[in-house]
Amino acid sequence: MNLVEKFRETVMSVVPIMLIVIALGLTIAPIGGALLGQFVIGGVLLILGLSFFLLGVDICVRPVGELVGAALTNRRNLALLLIVSVVTGFLVTIAEPDVSVLADQMTAFNPSVHRMSLLFVIATGVGLFIGLGLLRTVLGWSYRILLIILYTVVFFVAFNTPGEFLSVGFDAGGATTGPMCVPFIIALGVGVAAVRGGTGKDNSFGLTGIASIGPVLAVLLFGMLSAGRTAAPPDMPSVPLPVPETVIAGIPGVFAHLIPEVFREVCTALSPLVALILAFQLTLLHLPPMRLFRIAVGFIYNFIGLNLFLVGVKGGFVPAGNRLGQELGALAVTSPGMMVLLVVLGAILGAMVVIAEPAIWVLTDEVEQISGGAIKRKVLLTTLSVGVAAAVALSMLRVLGGYDLLRVFLLPGYGLALLLTFFCPKLFVAIAFDSGGVATGPMTTTFILALTLGVSVASGGDPVTDAFGVISLVSMIPLIAIQILGLLYKSPQIQGRAAA
Repeated sequence: MNLVEKFRETVMSVVPIMLIVIALGLTIAPIGGALLGQFVIGGVLLILGLSFFLLGVDICVRPVGELVGAALTNRRNLALLLIVSVVTGFLVTIAEPDVSVLADQMTAFNPSVHRMSLLFVIATGVGLFIGLGLLRTVLGWSYRILLIILYTVVFFVAFNTPGEFLSVGFDAGGATTGPMCVPFIIALGVGVAAVRGGTGKDNSFGLTGIASIGPVLAVLLFGMLSAGRTAAPPDMPSVPLPVPETVIAGIPGVFAHLIPEVFREVCTALSPLVALILAFQLTLLHLPPMRLFRIAVGFIYNFIGLNLFLVGVKGGFVPAGNRLGQELGALAVTSPGMMVLLVVLGAILGAMVVIAEPAIWVLTDEVEQISGGAIKRKVLLTTLSVGVAAAVALSMLRVLGGYDLLRVFLLPGYGLALLLTFFCPKLFVAIAFDSGGVATGPMTTTFILALTLGVSVASGGDPVTDAFGVISLVSMIPLIAIQILGLLYKSPQIQGRAAA
């Protein structure tokens, strides 16, 4: 797929959301012409950045993942496979834009949490659980039993974790599985499964679902260990990622000020990945010069795209989303009708956001191909759209009503999702838990989270405990929606695959 096609795909995904925000910002929730201008420019940069980034993923990250997975499996050395997978998963997660955005927003509202510490904890969780997921694939462990064991441990730890880490912990599970990490995880799983042969290809599904549990558990454990040593600051900022006014000269100055900071972040995130790819080339792959050159070009696309994306997000999308959330939240507090409107708006944005997530396109393509076209991409997209719409609507209700995330939403929701695994075809179980991770990507971690944080500030809540958690709900509801789809699906072909 070329850059023009990626650009067209990204425009169709992002522009509808931008139009809704502009309409709201000019009417019932005025956010000011300057901030709207920032939002529009940020949106353009985000579109360009995602287009370059996704093209780079197709040219570089996905092929390397498949080649490495196949090469490691051919070595018949399980220890080597697991060690390399853990290290690679760690480095890919560090380079994941969604994780960077989540860490920025968390530290903006709770500066006592060190950004790099949070990034390293999340990346460690992903790396370790990619290794665990591949071990399951190689040894043929029951996916359902492994899920039940892992989520039992997660919820046991969750009940002993401070509130300021609980929401962001479950959010981390969704944020890690974004446009950088998902193609690599899927490609690695397909590479390993292809060498195994037989039903191994079907077993390539489910790796993303396992990988997304790792950062949740890692952050929750980090919170337990940090209890008593960190505390939320007494005064929460009303706008995350503030830009010092003294250095801003109009709207262009906002973005110019961010360029050096973002450039350093991207260099820090991607340089270990470059070293790893070179190490793979020297030890495992031995690709011809032209193939290596193509991968290098893809990496350059990744670098350019990630810079544009983060500048657009920090300079436009997050501040505008936060301010819009504050305006809508203030109206909802004084008017029951506006509260209903905010919930409905959340559902509409949720339905649109999931279609805008690049990782969803990667997964649905893979599902349609591996099922031989029996599971249609449109059916999956529609199901996910409905599920995420419900998730964002519930998030707005939770923030406005102050409902407990763990006891009211996550515990019963994951309980139902795990119960469905006993009745749903195995293939759909794996697809569902993969979908839960990939449904949360750039649009959710940037705009939807910023919007929810703004609503929490305006309604007098604590953003750290009340607003963080929206990503976790967007991750959870698809687990239920896709498994219900599996129960309704009557295709003999899929039933046969699921029984394999």
